[in-house]
Amino acid sequence: MTVDLVVLGAGPGGYVAALRAAQLGMRVACVEKEDRLGGTCLRVGCIPSKALLDSTELLVQIREDAAHHGLHVGEVAVDLAALMGRKEQVVQSLTRGVEALFRKRNVAWVRGFGRLVRPNVVRVETADGPVEVEARYVLLAPGSVPAALPQVPVDGERIVDSTGALALPKVPRRLVVIGGGYIGLELGSVWRRLGAEVVVLEAMPTILPQMDAEVVRAAERIFRRQGLDIRTGVRVAGAEPQGEGVCVHLEDGTSLDADVVLVAVGRRANTDGMGFDEVGLKRERGFLVVDEHYRTGVAEVYAIGDAIGGKMLAHKAEEEGIAAVERMAGKGGHVNYRAIPGVVYTWPEIATVGLTEEEARARGPVRVGRFPFAANGRARALGATDGFVKVIADATTDRLLGVHILGPRASDLIAEAALALEFDATAEDLARAVHAHPTLPETLKEAALDAEGRVLHL
Repeated sequence: MTVDLVVLGAGPGGYVAALRAAQLGMRVACVEKEDRLGGTCLRVGCIPSKALLDSTELLVQIREDAAHHGLHVGEVAVDLAALMGRKEQVVQSLTRGVEALFRKRNVAWVRGFGRLVRPNVVRVETADGPVEVEARYVLLAPGSVPAALPQVPVDGERIVDSTGALALPKVPRRLVVIGGGYIGLELGSVWRRLGAEVVVLEAMPTILPQMDAEVVRAAERIFRRQGLDIRTGVRVAGAEPQGEGVCVHLEDGTSLDADVVLVAVGRRANTDGMGFDEVGLKRERGFLVVDEHYRTGVAEVYAIGDAIGGKMLAHKAEEEGIAAVERMAGKGGHVNYRAIPGVVYTWPEIATVGLTEEEARARGPVRVGRFPFAANGRARALGATDGFVKVIADATTDRLLGVHILGPRASDLIAEAALALEFDATAEDLARAVHAHPTLPETLKEAALDAEGRVLHL
């Protein structure tokens, strides 16, 4: 098979790049070994976890919040099999949607394990035997896999990674989560809402160590109130099956018992075993080395997404994929890394874009504005008043440097902040923009006003 572009990997970065390349008139083949398109994100990551988070948020609203609205319901039962079935339906509809887009854009899906055998040739081990795909351009988008702890080997039953935690057959009595990052907190929240006792062990002094410290402190207080047993500065020495559960050994000599242990210590680049070293691609700490245009330095081989490092986010990979193929087509593809948002889909959600206050102050003087959801009319009506919006601006130029949100629907609200950073807006620009009333986005306006020293509703 000969095409203009072969994409190795059909996760968000790979499949979006393939679709964009097809729009640009390229003949495209996409190599994917799994039986469904969409990569980790669609199959066993972003989408199924959000389906479970939304289902369990609804459970909490019915059980705990409905009475505050004057709505009284009887005993609420959880049908875990049906809940998991809904999750699977959501995943299936979206992966089938990607297949339909491939058909519409004439992107060929070559199903099988792909390996780069020459700079412009990918050999695919398909069910019908090996197939070689030759292309002018090669785009590597192999994604990432869960990082392992050698002392806590995953068995897929009692000791699981994030994939296993999305499909537990029953609610564990006690779930021990190793890792206080976004994956551990999201999945820990799901099983806590379903009735498990959840203990989160984080080796660093704080959970979510790369996020704004003030936001994290406030979030941790809320998570503890929700019943998460968060223990920071704790290192795990090992874990072993014991009886019907697991014994988790800590470095301080103590131990914990659990029904299930979730290892959620991050992800690592999936760059082994695909011929990258053999054709001369450079790697550093497992990540493929690329230039500012995503070129690897070997012929016309490009790479994007988790495999090249940086923030391991689906939307980052998508934008890099689009930029890479636009560069191949002679266009000016570009990604503004200052304006890439990140979200933790707990309740309340945490969303962030730009610099943290600590990072911003290290660069020079700043002005910081804050506004609590408790002072927002729409949040009061929703009964969702935890959290606040934080706006950080350069003290000299007033340019926005970062926005951080802890609160209801922060994942939606952060889009306005990302757009503001994309256009190099100032705090005054955000403060002067007219926001509909009563809405949650008014908190952004008020936080920006606070950075200007003229907050109105506080």
